[in-house]
Amino acid sequence: MKDNSVLSRFGVSNDNAATENEGLDDLGSFGWLRGIRDRAIMLELRHKDGRISAFGYAWLKHVDFDPSGDLVLDFSGEKVRIRGQNLAAEVRPSQQLISGILRHRVVWIQEADEPTLLEGGSSATVIEEIKLAG
Repeated sequence: MKDNSVLSRFGVSNDNAATENEGLDDLGSFGWLRGIRDRAIMLELRHKDGRISAFGYAWLKHVDFDPSGDLVLDFSGEKVRIRGQNLAAEVRPSQQLISGILRHRVVWIQEADEPTLLEGGSSATVIEEIKLAG
């Protein structure tokens, strides 16, 4: 059966499951919104044990970065400590984890499992641990 709808004639799919990640770059340790004006509503934290935590960017009131490898995000009293390596390094031109968080362009952060930690290399941004503390 041929779909003759107006949308299909212009190449627009009416499928709600259509490419949710179309405007998202997977940079290994984190996901980056491509659109220059795009902003994430929430930051998803993916733990290596399969748990997922998410925090609304609207509640992010303070970011503290220590070049030794600690990044602390304060979501109105709920603190998230992210420990890793090369957290301020550019993964691609103008794309680094910290600047992406400050501009609400990072959609998710992925905690690395053991094989990823070993394969990471010295210049890769790798998230070793995500810890929630109230």
